[in-house]
Amino acid sequence: MTSDERAAPPPQIVRRHRLSTRLWHWLNALCLYVLFTSGLGIFNAHPRLYWGQYGANFDPPWLKLERFGAWWTLPASYDLALSRRWHLSFALLFAFALLAYMLWGLVNRHIAGDLAFRKGELRPGHVWRDIRDHARLRFPRGEAALRYNVLQKVSYIAVIFVLLPLMIFTGLSMSPGMNAAWPWLIDIFGGRQSARSIHFIVAWLLVAFFLVHILMVLLAGPLNEVRSMITGRYRLPREREA
Repeated sequence: MTSDERAAPPPQIVRRHRLSTRLWHWLNALCLYVLFTSGLGIFNAHPRLYWGQYGANFDPPWLKLERFGAWWTLPASYDLALSRRWHLSFALLFAFALLAYMLWGLVNRHIAGDLAFRKGELRPGHVWRDIRDHARLRFPRGEAALRYNVLQKVSYIAVIFVLLPLMIFTGLSMSPGMNAAWPWLIDIFGGRQSARSIHFIVAWLLVAFFLVHILMVLLAGPLNEVRSMITGRYRLPREREA
């Protein structure tokens, strides 16, 4: 029997994602959904954005929108008080979950082992090769599929350590209670209205990240990718033939 006639070896099943990563992933997905939809419900009360400390009906906004439809918001009707309750409740859960994930990621070396850049990964040639492979939908295979590539690391680091903390701190700076406790916080962002504008922009950047993330999951093999984030078990893609 020739090598071409031999049966291909069965796919290798490996453990990919830690339990803490999987729990935080799905909790984060729930929190971001509730926070985004309830945030749009709050935004509908005054769908205009300003820079600086002040902004009201007669001030010129830098962005003016119509109210988002009911199907975008939580609850699915205009109810500012209820949108705020949903938003504040899940904001606390979201903030403490992020803090716990960061601390535990340091303890179990998830951040150092999986997200830290390896030697040579930031070289222009390496980055360009990753960009070109993504554009051609050539996803890593074999053992390489178990490691985040440089584009994934850049995006995850930006989301976890920049965008999500920005959401939390700009949200806190809009709270009258936090203004009394930490009056310096609102000055960091240049005023309450600036914080509100940054909060809105970052929310949509997270939506863009989510859409790209879902697209990549669909293209890479949704059943295998979703299973690995639920059970931790991942079918290792076979190496490409030479």
